[in-house]
Amino acid sequence: MTTRYFTVEEANALLPRLEPLMKRLLERRARAARMSRELEHLLQDVRIDFGGRLPSALALDFMEIERLIRQIQSLGCLVKDINVGLVDFLAERNGRDVYLCWRYGEPEVGYFHELHTGYNGRQRV
Repeated sequence: MTTRYFTVEEANALLPRLEPLMKRLLERRARAARMSRELEHLLQDVRIDFGGRLPSALALDFMEIERLIRQIQSLGCLVKDINVGLVDFLAERNGRDVYLCWRYGEPEVGYFHELHTGYNGRQRV
């Protein structure tokens, strides 16, 4: 598989495709987290029969989360955090590899960070 490098313009051009996928991913993750907490609560009293509905729905959510991550990554970017919707795009800046960084809800890809620094090391492009 070839490594893809993005310009800021190319990364921004992907946002109309990326945003709805990330929205669905965040919704599924939130739902799975709620179900997981509910399942944990239910399992504290093993006498409760929930008929397998909750575990089945939770498994389906996890499968959908995995599918959405694969779909996003097939665009050439990296899903870094499914809790807040962080996505990185490999780029070159001043002759070195960096990540362009986008967080769900931001209007554009406007930040970058070094490969080893992560979100906390973000700087404006």
